Amino acid sequence: MRFSGSSLEAGIETRVVDNVPVKLTSIARTVADCFKFRNKIGVDVAMEALREARRSRVTSMDELWHFAHICRVANVMRPYLEALS
Repeated sequence: MRFSGSSLEAGIETRVVDNVPVKLTSIARTVADCFKFRNKIGVDVAMEALREARRSRVTSMDELWHFAHICRVANVMRPYLEALS
């Protein structure tokens, strides 16, 4: 996949695992990416990711909405976010 601009940098966290720096994406960014690539992974996977993120309360609606805009899937995610709130 190719990313550019803010979608390349946003939501990236660096953690050290066994003395090796590893770049990971945040939960909200991962959910937005699932919706971005829903045609490849399936809408059911994207929906499950969103439901699990909301159920476990590891991310807020504002954070999900922020990354939905960055990944340009706000219009796609809007009905799902409204149904869960």
